[in-house]
Amino acid sequence: MIDDTIFALSSGRPPAAVSVIRVSGPLAHEAGRRLAGSLPEARHAALRTLRGADGGVLDDALVLRFDSPASASGEDTIEFQCHGGRAIVDAVLEALAEIEGLRLAEPGEFTRRAFENGRIDLTEAEGLADLIEAETESQRKAALALAEGGLRRQVEDWQQVLLQLSARAEAAIDYVDEGETGLDARLLEDCESLSRELRDWLARPRAEPLKDGVRVVVAGPPNAGKSSLVNAIAGQERAIVTDIPGTTRDHIEVSLALGGVPIVLTDTAGLREADEPVERIGVDRARALAEAADVLLWLGDPENAPDHPRLVRVHARSDLPGRASVPNASTAVSSKTGRGLKDLLEIVRALSRTVLPGEDAIALNRRQATHLSDAEQELRRATASNDLVLVAEHLRSARLAFDQLTGRAGVEDVLDALFGRFCLGK
Repeated sequence: MIDDTIFALSSGRPPAAVSVIRVSGPLAHEAGRRLAGSLPEARHAALRTLRGADGGVLDDALVLRFDSPASASGEDTIEFQCHGGRAIVDAVLEALAEIEGLRLAEPGEFTRRAFENGRIDLTEAEGLADLIEAETESQRKAALALAEGGLRRQVEDWQQVLLQLSARAEAAIDYVDEGETGLDARLLEDCESLSRELRDWLARPRAEPLKDGVRVVVAGPPNAGKSSLVNAIAGQERAIVTDIPGTTRDHIEVSLALGGVPIVLTDTAGLREADEPVERIGVDRARALAEAADVLLWLGDPENAPDHPRLVRVHARSDLPGRASVPNASTAVSSKTGRGLKDLLEIVRALSRTVLPGEDAIALNRRQATHLSDAEQELRRATASNDLVLVAEHLRSARLAFDQLTGRAGVEDVLDALFGRFCLGK
């Protein structure tokens, strides 16, 4: 419940040099006084001796006080910066649990309260969740851009423009004479201008390849060296390698980072006409994966390579007699000797970067893109309409789409899933 006062360890699990224990809610300041005796001024830190209900010393800690609404959660908040031993942390948490009206926070509850109290919007919360899970430098930078409000500020600008368009449409309805449309060509032009700007944003690289990894699929006929190449790139035996055609029946995925670029390297079944039912399923999946790949490594005859916007024709097994090179291949490699692997990985890294957002760009995730697309479609419908009332209605629908994007409306179904991704104490 939002009226509860919650507490939790908000730093890494002990042992550590310092552990941060956070308390948030209407009883936070009273809980702070119970343990510390007195509190410092708001937004100041002071050294205090923490004591339990029996008066025994728990620890000497820095105590910070934040008053609502000027706190991370938007509520009265206390932070105890204690020594990071397990016994100390456990003792302070037990002392807080003994105070009536306090309870242990659920995962993500501090951030959810920040959202519900208007301290952050849904896009910033999503960025913070991504930041916690970031494993590469590119993921960290993209998540930080969201968490620091980059998309929120852009959406606020769009909302201001849209609000002015709606006001112009509503005012025109009030003053239009019977039998007239009241349509203003400049209003429709401005609707189209905003629609065009949203389309430009929707055309940008999305967040999913950055977060989940660029899909790099290794495809080709049986016995082309696909599994050997995957093992060589991964640096470990992930795929079974034999001389028997059709050994790989299903795809195998390996998550890697190439120069800070996250990729998912996928080994697939050999592409051929298969009679055996299980192998046929694997071949069908391999074709589907090749079509959906962000980057496709083709190990078959270069002339038989499928059409793909980011295709690399790999001449594998180049260490074998008579296979030093082949016409029309992008690069020659040997999984056995390692020849050409460095060059291949550089090609893959460069191609992968083309499907990722730029270092300083804000990348939309699937949910955000869906609502932004809804707003853009409503603006296009408004531009194409010859009825002022319909124009105003389409603009109202566009405003609703923006509210769903920022979390102001219609997002209850996504909140539990989002904040469930957070760790305890965040």
